[in-house]
Formats: sequence, C-alpha cells, structure tokens
Amino acid sequence: WMGVTNLGDDQNETHAKRIALFAIDAVAAASKVLIDEDDPEAGYLHIRVGFHSGPVVSNVIGSLNPRYGLFGDTVNTASRMESLSLSDRIQCSDAAAKILAEQDPTLPLRKRGKVAVKGKGNMITY
Repeated sequence: WMGVTNLGDDQNETHAKRIALFAIDAVAAASKVLIDEDDPEAGYLHIRVGFHSGPVVSNVIGSLNPRYGLFGDTVNTASRMESLSLSDRIQCSDAAAKILAEQDPTLPLRKRGKVAVKGKGNMITY
C-alpha cells in the first residue's frame, strides 16, 4: 500500500510531517490488530513503513479500467525505505528526514546509518 502527500501542491509546509504522523498512527493501529481473532496466541500484526520525499510523475493508465499511477525514482526509493525497514519501525531517507526536521522539530528522528539500497548504493536513513 502507498500513501502520498502534497500532490495538490497545497501541503508544501506540512507534507513530510503529515506522512510521518500517518506512519506513526499506522504502526500503532496495526499493533492492536490480532492476526487471528480465533487464536489470540498468534499475536498481533507487525508492519514496516518507509517514506521518501521528492518529485513524481503521474498519469492515468488504461482505458477499460483506468487507474491513477505515480512513477519515478521517488516512488522506487520510498518503496525501498519500506522494504528495508524493520518490523514495527518507520524508515525514511535523509532527504525526507531533513524536510521533516524543518517541518516539525519535535518529532524524534534517530539516525539508522548507511543502508545498502538496491539501485541506489548506500543511503543514510533514519
């Protein structure tokens, strides 16, 4: 699943903060959902979240069943942030962390360090 902010260009001052707060809420909400309600011993859901900030290209794809799609390096990097994140954690790129620190200095950021990202090399993540 992918969520996006600032496509309408009216969230320039808050887009990173909005997605970070959504990510925090998503991890918290998932941790309260039982994997199997008939077997509580199975435990609760654990999700990974990742985000990145940058430009995207969008278009409507298809004619019979049209869908809105986003493309570009930013989408790929955000996907890598999620897939390389840890369970119950949120990982973001250095670019997103810098914007987030400006938009809301009260949100805690902990440097994870360099992470090997396919197609990107080593990236500093938080």
